[in-house]
Amino acid sequence: MPEWLIERGIGETRAVLVEDGEIVEARIEPEGTARAGSVVAARLKQAAVPAVAVAERIEYLLPKGAPGVTEGAPLNIEVTREAIPGGEPWKRPLACIVEEPICEALALTGHDLRFPGPRDMLGEVGWNELIEDARSGIVRFPGGELRISPTPAMTLIDVDGYLAPAELSVLGATEAAKAIRRLDIGGSIGIDLPTVGNKAARQASAQAVDAHMPQPFERTAVNGFGFLQIVRPRRRASMVELAQEHAVFEARALLRRAAFEKPGAKRIVAHPAVIAVLENKARWIDALSRQSGGAIGLRADPALPMSGGYAESV
Repeated sequence: MPEWLIERGIGETRAVLVEDGEIVEARIEPEGTARAGSVVAARLKQAAVPAVAVAERIEYLLPKGAPGVTEGAPLNIEVTREAIPGGEPWKRPLACIVEEPICEALALTGHDLRFPGPRDMLGEVGWNELIEDARSGIVRFPGGELRISPTPAMTLIDVDGYLAPAELSVLGATEAAKAIRRLDIGGSIGIDLPTVGNKAARQASAQAVDAHMPQPFERTAVNGFGFLQIVRPRRRASMVELAQEHAVFEARALLRRAAFEKPGAKRIVAHPAVIAVLENKARWIDALSRQSGGAIGLRADPALPMSGGYAESV
């Protein structure tokens, strides 16, 4: 049976749903994030629509406004979408006014893994490959690949390959549906499939999406240009969007790799932007030091790519 494996790491909680030894669904919850569905105490900062409320120094957009509430007044809000990485104002978390008491959304339940443990159980089921898919936006499959690009309007998935167009269209739709679920992509999604004149092949591509993507979602038919649009609930950033915040994403990934290294004092060597993140996260370094049983040093190396950091014994 499918089972959630949950790893409470440094700076983030990682969770994967494993079926037949493979990750079919995954998510990352950065620390300090109020999960969608949580009700938090806030204060109204701006009454004009979209209204803005502040809770724990985090600004939440209230798309439906705050009728009857004056600026500066307290109110309870329910988080409807967590923040999306990026500086644009619309990427702030979304919320709505509620009368319910303060509460946290239910966390995922499953098998809590020891971190770090004697075995890297997430790594064994494909976590590292999943992280590479998220950071590169490229998902390869036999006969082709997906190129995933977050945009302000939607997440676009381009299907390309060397198979016959009708075959590639069906296989690409199948792999796109799997990747959408695996990388936790929600909201409006566009899939650009090969152009196929055969209506039966276009219908088969749409049916492949239906067969591999759990409800709820809505979709269009595949049009004559091979384009299919999907709309899914969007309650948090996808793993691809989280990876767009390169330095923070890579800093957390690097700490995970370092935690599974041989115990003892270590020096973290990474791109200067990643080191800058870690220098401002003393709690993260302290946690790694406790887990490793030794002091943790930092060294910037501008020759390294953002994802190329490593830990060396000292």
